[in-house]
Amino acid sequence: MDLCFPAFDYKVVRRNGIEMIFDIIRKKYVVLTPEEWVRQHIVHFLIEKKAYPESLIALERKIVIASMTRRFDIVCFDKSTNPMLLIECKAPSISLDQSVFDQAFNYNDVLGARFVMISNGYTYMCCEISKKGFKLCDIPSFSGS
Repeated sequence: MDLCFPAFDYKVVRRNGIEMIFDIIRKKYVVLTPEEWVRQHIVHFLIEKKAYPESLIALERKIVIASMTRRFDIVCFDKSTNPMLLIECKAPSISLDQSVFDQAFNYNDVLGARFVMISNGYTYMCCEISKKGFKLCDIPSFSGS
């Protein structure tokens, strides 16, 4: 399916009847779900168009929120390894509603990234967080700081 992010070269294999896509960050094949399709498009976009180093991108890592273990989708770090951009990915069939915003901002309460983005692949919203609140912005390029 076509998404709002550019197409990229990808490797897909079928193992035991399940389609899997190669993840360049985790360096392994992962199950190709609709959400994973969105996540892989965003990862390649960040690397190829926004100059994020692969080594400063983390995918699906555990965090603890109110004593509950959760997993964020994508976090990009700055050169000092501080969270810079948190991205919550959803399948294209999922609407970007208040619950998706709430989920991303709850994760960011723990992570403290300067930018938070949500996307279902068809559209995205990115905002910059400051002491004054947040404002919509474009997806930031990697600056290292």
